Parts: sequence; structure tokens; C-alpha cells
Amino acid sequence: MKQGIKHVKFSRPRPLWLGLVLPFLLLQGTAAKAQQGTQRDSTGRVISTMPALLGDTVRVRLELQPDSLVAVPVTPGVIDSARLEWLRTPPTMRDLVCDRVGCFETEAPHQFNNSVMAYVTLFTARNRSYMQRVLERENLYFPIFEKYLAQYNLPIDLKYLAVVESALIPTAKSPVGATGLWQFMGPTAGDLRLKRDEWIDERMAPEKATEAACKHLRYLYGVFHDWELVLAAYNWGAGSVQRVMRRTGKKTFWDLYPYMPAETRNYVPTFTAIMYSMKYAEAHGLRTPTLRYQYAEPMDTLSLRGRAFDLRRLSQACGYEDSLYLTRFNPELRRAALPAGYRPYVVRFPAAAAVHFGDADRNTLLDYCQPATELPRPLAFLPPRLEGVEPWVNRSLLAVTTGPRADAAETAPRFRRVPHKVKRGETLASLAERFEVSQTQLRRWNELPKGRPLKPGRELVVFVPMPTAAPGKAVETVVIPTVALAPAARVRPTVSDEEAAARREQAAANAREVARLQDIIRQEKMQDVRLAAIKQRQAVQQAAAEAQARITARRLAQTQAAETKRNEAKTAVATVAPEAEEADDSTPVAVAQTGPYTVRKGDNLTKLAREHDLTVAQLMTWNKMNSEAVVPGQRLVFRAPANEEETRETPRKAAKPAASSIAATKQAKLENRLETPKVHLVQPGDTLFNISRRFGVSVQTLRELNHLASDEVKLGQKLLVPQG
Repeated sequence: MKQGIKHVKFSRPRPLWLGLVLPFLLLQGTAAKAQQGTQRDSTGRVISTMPALLGDTVRVRLELQPDSLVAVPVTPGVIDSARLEWLRTPPTMRDLVCDRVGCFETEAPHQFNNSVMAYVTLFTARNRSYMQRVLERENLYFPIFEKYLAQYNLPIDLKYLAVVESALIPTAKSPVGATGLWQFMGPTAGDLRLKRDEWIDERMAPEKATEAACKHLRYLYGVFHDWELVLAAYNWGAGSVQRVMRRTGKKTFWDLYPYMPAETRNYVPTFTAIMYSMKYAEAHGLRTPTLRYQYAEPMDTLSLRGRAFDLRRLSQACGYEDSLYLTRFNPELRRAALPAGYRPYVVRFPAAAAVHFGDADRNTLLDYCQPATELPRPLAFLPPRLEGVEPWVNRSLLAVTTGPRADAAETAPRFRRVPHKVKRGETLASLAERFEVSQTQLRRWNELPKGRPLKPGRELVVFVPMPTAAPGKAVETVVIPTVALAPAARVRPTVSDEEAAARREQAAANAREVARLQDIIRQEKMQDVRLAAIKQRQAVQQAAAEAQARITARRLAQTQAAETKRNEAKTAVATVAPEAEEADDSTPVAVAQTGPYTVRKGDNLTKLAREHDLTVAQLMTWNKMNSEAVVPGQRLVFRAPANEEETRETPRKAAKPAASSIAATKQAKLENRLETPKVHLVQPGDTLFNISRRFGVSVQTLRELNHLASDEVKLGQKLLVPQG
């Protein structure tokens, strides 16, 4: 406390001069630093490197924010135009376009991103005239697109694809050759059945091209099942898109976006931007009263049916000053005329122009529309002429030029064509020696394989050499040196009168020989036809005679068989009584000795009845069986029951009259059975012998009655069996 008081007490005030000098020194140091930091650029402007001073907004260096477009160093080679346009667009505009695109109710691609925004700006702000030209043609073509898209069950908004392709210009043609509203290449148009020739290109026909485009889009959607990939494949090709998908493993358009060419990458964003720009054209002020909108008008047609036609004449008949005015209604015509004999074609023209025709009918109108001059035709082909080289001579060349071989048709032929039919025993060597040609020539002329013999009856063609001159006359050979001459300076060889007469005589002899050979060939063919007719007639007669003989023999055999069976039946009736008595005496003894029998493997009822001198009916009655089937282990008895034995012990005197009546009854039944045979269906295991034994007839009778050539029968076969 004391010290403080003391300090205060002894303190003295600062000098006045120090307060005046300090501010002056501070100002001098600041000015010196400013002069040292001042720099100038090439234009003389001052570049300030001073730190920021309070209140100085001219010479202070401003620090740019990191997200500013100006602060990012831009290299000219890596500019992203889509992102640049995105950053230039006001955020409110981006949000508005994004909301509008998101509200589209369509299956067509409508994803919004910076690429789509860049094209929206292009079509609505920077290149408004393009969209306005498209809007002028919208009402003319969009109804056609909507009709076929609805017919093929495709999204209606795919109509904007034609705007991307051709801007609704039906005659548009790309540098690579794609043509029409839908820009079809030649191979694709051929696959879609669009006809193309030098007169008509159906790729430029609005309706036919639209239907073909709908078929193509439906096919692409069946391959990819995604409309963005469908549009990419429409532009790039389905095969190219599939190869990229296999190579990268990606399945969507935006995943494949970096791997596609620039044109295909921009294709889908362009489609979305076009769809937005046309839907909201009024919001962006694209529709103005100054636009010249085109509308469809009623049309009339004129069928040509192969007649020559000039479209300019029809334009004059319709009253149009422009002679090519009607080409806008028939854009598929590559020329303004069609030649005579062309395939059927129908010309379209406005129905309002029909009033200018008056009372003229179709034929009068077509006569008026005939071309004034003949339509141009392609020139005949002429091979290039090389110095010292003779061109190959043909009929067309001889017709338009003259040369040393122009009169070749007048000369005699070197060979004559002789047909020959191979006979039994003839060989290639013998034929070659006979016609004085080589075997190689015969094989080459008739395409005969080497090492194979000739078959009798084959037709061969032989070219026999012709004599060069008439017999007894020698013809001098004129040798003309080959000298390269111009076509006009060529000299035709001179022929003497004797040589010309010899040639004419030889030609006449050759003509007579050819006529004689043709006459012989014609007579041989007629003789062959007659012989064939005679053989056929004889074969028919022989077949008829054989059939009649078979029928007669069959009837005779049937009659003899029936007579034989009747005689056998009578004999059997006459001997039935003694046999019955002997059977009554012998059966009990035999059966008594055997007793019950146990069926073994391989036994059947027919075999057992034959071994014991019994009938199948007796065994079935005595053993109370419903069918002829037996199984191993089954016990059978071979004697009658006791009551039947008592019946058999009756006096023989009473049996004899009964036997005679029974025999008469059996004979009547036998005759009825022989007259009406029954049908038997062959069962598994049946043979002709078993069937004959079962029904009590002979095998020969069954074969004759059923016309069998052998003893084989098939399962399910129907056989006629006598009921005896």
C-alpha cells in the first residue's frame, strides 16, 4: 500500500513529442510495404498482393468459395457440357422441369438428370426454331403414329421417337444411309418387308414405315423387356447392346451408359427432352400464331395397275402450279414417274382436286398422265477395251459392235448333240470308241462319277465332231495376224466364193443330218410310248384273267370242300351208334384204371382229351369247367359221374332208335354250321393248328376259307371258322 502510494506519487507524465512521432512512423512503414507489393500485368493493370484492409474493396483480393464454378480450374479437353449446362440453369428451373418429367404417366423412358436438362435447355431456349418446325408437322403425322402404336399395344409416347430420328421429315436421309421418318437402314427394311428399288423406297412411306417400326419395337421389347434398352438397341443395334451386356454384366441403360458410343448415350436423354419440350411447348412459348401448322386432309387414290405414269402431269391436271406438288403426298416415289409394267402402285392426291377432272374416267386420266418421253433405261453393258486384247464375244456385244467374229452365227457348228440310251453290256470305253470321243469327255458331258459302271437305260449326251468341209474339197485356212487396231480400223477377213459355197453346202448338210436325227429320235420316243401302252394294256388284261381264275378256283375249292364235309358228316352219322356203344364199354375201364389226373406244366385240355380218347366238351362237363384254361396242379377226372353211368347202362335196343334221331339232328346242325361260318379273333398263343383242333376242322380248310398263303396268323386277326 505504501509502495503503491509511493509509486503514484513519484510518477511523471509522458512527453508530448512521443505521441506525435509514433503515428507518423506507422504511416511511413505502411506506404513502403504497399510500394514493394505493387505489381502490374501485361495490360498495365495493378495486381494487388496486399492483405485485406478494412474498408478497401478495390485493391483487396477476394477469396472464392470452393463450390463456385469459377474457382474450379477448367481444362479444355475435359469439359462436361451437360454438367456445365446444369450449373448454368437456375435451380428453380431445374426443379420445375424435374417435377414435370416425374409426373409423366407413361411407360416410355422419362428419367430426369443433368443430360436431360441440357437437352431441354437446347430445345426450349437455345434452338427454339427446331422445335417450332417440328410442331408445325405434329398434327400431320402423330395421328398415324398413334393409330399403329395402339394397334400393336405399344406406349403411345413412343411417337416422339420419330422426332428424334427424322424431325418428322419423311424424306430425311442420314449420312450412313438411314432413310424415312423412322430412319431404317437397308438390311433392316428388307427384314421388315419394305420394298426398295430404283423407283420406289417404302421407307419414306409414312404408314408402311410406321407399321414396320411398330413391329421392330415390339420385337426389341421382347428381347430386352426394358424401354430404355429398346431405344438404345433401336439406335445402336440389338446385337451391339447384347454384346456390351455380356461383356460388362450390366443390365440397365444407365449402368451401360459409360460403355456406349456418344450417339447412343445421348439418344435416351434426347428422347426424354423431346417428349417434355413438346408436351410443355406452350409453357415455354414455343407455339406462336406465326407457325404454319400442317393438317391431314381427305385423300383420293388412283390405281395404276402397271401403266406408265407421270406425277407431274397429274399435278397439272389437279390445277397445281407446282408440277411436283403431289410428291409431298407420295414421298416414297424416288422419281416423278413410273415405267410401264411396274408392279401395282396407288397414287394419292387431295380429294378436293378431283373437281378439276370433270367427267373424265380413270382410263382417260391415265392416258393424259402418260410420260411425254420414254423413261430412261439402263445402258447395255460393254466390257472395257484393252489394247491388244480381244473381249469375250456374246450376243449383246455382237449386236452393238462389229468385229472379225460378227458373222460367227453363219458358220457351221463344230459339234452336233446326239442323245444315247445305254443298253445292257455297254461300257464307257465302248461308247467312247463308237462315237470317237474320249472317256473323260463323256464323263464331263454327263457328270458321270469315275470308277462306276453305266446303268442300262440311262440317257447320255454325246457331242460328235462335225466335218470341217464338204467331202472331196479342201478349204484353205486363212491365218490373220493379231495386230492391235482401233475398233474402227479393224479389217474383216475376206472369204472366197468357193469357200462360201462350201460353207453353205456344209451348213445345209448339217441341217439335214440334224433334222434326220431329230426325226429318228421322235420316232423312237413314239415307238417307246406305243410299246409302253401295249405292255400296260397286256398287264391289265393278264391281271384281270388271273383274278378271274383265282375266283373260279376258290369257288370250286369251296364247293368241293363243302361236298366232302357233307359226305364225312353222313359217314359219321352212320357209324355214331357202334362207336357210342364201344365208347360206353371202353371208357369206364380206361378211366377206372387211371383215376383222377393232376395237371402238369405244358398240359392243355385239348391234349388231355386227345390222349384219353375223349372230347373237350366231355371233360368240361365232367369237371364242371367254365373255360378251357387249366393250371398246373389242377385235378381232373376222365370218367362220367355215377348218375351218367346209370344212364349208360340202359338197354341197347332203346339206344339204337335214339341214336338214329340224334344222328339226324347232328347232320342238320352240321349242315347249318357249314353254311354259316363264325368269326374267330386270334388270341395270344393261338396257332392255326390249335384253332383247327379247337373247332374240329382241318388246317387246309381254314387256309382255303381265309385265303391264307401260310400257317402264320397275327394277334387280333379275324378268321372265318366253320361251325362244325
